[in-house]
Amino acid sequence: MSKRNYIVAGLAVIALALGVWWLAGSGTAPEPAPSSPEAGKAAPGVLPVDRTQAAQLGIRLAPAVTASEAPIAVIPAVIQPPANARVAVAATFPGVVMRTLVVEGDTVRQGQPLAVISSRDVLTMGADLTRANARAGVARSNAARLSQLAREGIIAGARADEAHALAAEAGADVAEKARILKMVNGEGRGGTYTLTAPIAGRVTTASIQTGNPVDGTTAPYVIDAANRYEVVGQLPERLVGTVRPGMSILIEPDIAGRVTAVGSTIDPATRSAMLKAEIPAGPGIIAGRATSLSLSGPAPAGAVSVPGEAIAMIGDKTIVFISTGDGYAIRDVKKGGSVGGQTVLLSGVRPGEQVVISGTSALKALALSR
Repeated sequence: MSKRNYIVAGLAVIALALGVWWLAGSGTAPEPAPSSPEAGKAAPGVLPVDRTQAAQLGIRLAPAVTASEAPIAVIPAVIQPPANARVAVAATFPGVVMRTLVVEGDTVRQGQPLAVISSRDVLTMGADLTRANARAGVARSNAARLSQLAREGIIAGARADEAHALAAEAGADVAEKARILKMVNGEGRGGTYTLTAPIAGRVTTASIQTGNPVDGTTAPYVIDAANRYEVVGQLPERLVGTVRPGMSILIEPDIAGRVTAVGSTIDPATRSAMLKAEIPAGPGIIAGRATSLSLSGPAPAGAVSVPGEAIAMIGDKTIVFISTGDGYAIRDVKKGGSVGGQTVLLSGVRPGEQVVISGTSALKALALSR
């Protein structure tokens, strides 16, 4: 045997000895531990997504909050001014329009001049007031003189009393004519009077032009009160008796109001009753405009409100994704309606739970691939 063969044989003996020593020390050679079927898997119904993956998928969360109200129905409606919020400005005396100061669409404050009208009646009333003032002055002087004579015993007291009565009558005549002129903002000497705005608001009608006559029975201006509107809707027959004053309404995107009246008579043509609600001014709120309103009532116990972006569909099931400690749980939910970008869930989610509002498409794709 060659020297090389001796070396190889020696190495083999050493390796065998080491193997015997290992078996003697540990009993048996270690075997890989059997892997559990649940190892590396999240809980049933949970998508295993860590923080890094969530950031890559653009996942954002929002809390579910207890819902106090839930949408009942969306009904057609028309916007209009409420009672006593639309005022017609009448031309009290006949005359001719000398000057107009506002046009349709202008916003006016209470008491602001609208137009100046020249009127013979106002001129006559101004002259009458001047004469009445003169008569009243004479009557007062006469009453004072006769009162002095009566105190001195020169004349009977009855004559002084009669003079005082005439002076009071003349004073009442002056007060009446002055009051009428003041009511119409009349200027007796010039024979003109001024139409003014009785309320603050917007001029919705201005059927008047310089040089046109007015007959004292027309209303050249109509003013709608500022920031006050009413919406009149058609309440379906099935909801009559359920909807009450005080319930909330919403006109998209964010005009909120309250129901003020609900009719009790069903229109045989539309099978609906009248509903009225007050709303504030806002974008798109114009008298006469047709719109639709969302009507809300008390939410059932356990209902929560979540952003509409949280809702997803898998097959025929409505679901949301809930953040858990090891991923995102898929929850079947029951919708109770949507209003103002929020959706009411009647079951499936508890208040305070974090729902996914961005990245739902990615989670849905992950769920479908499992």
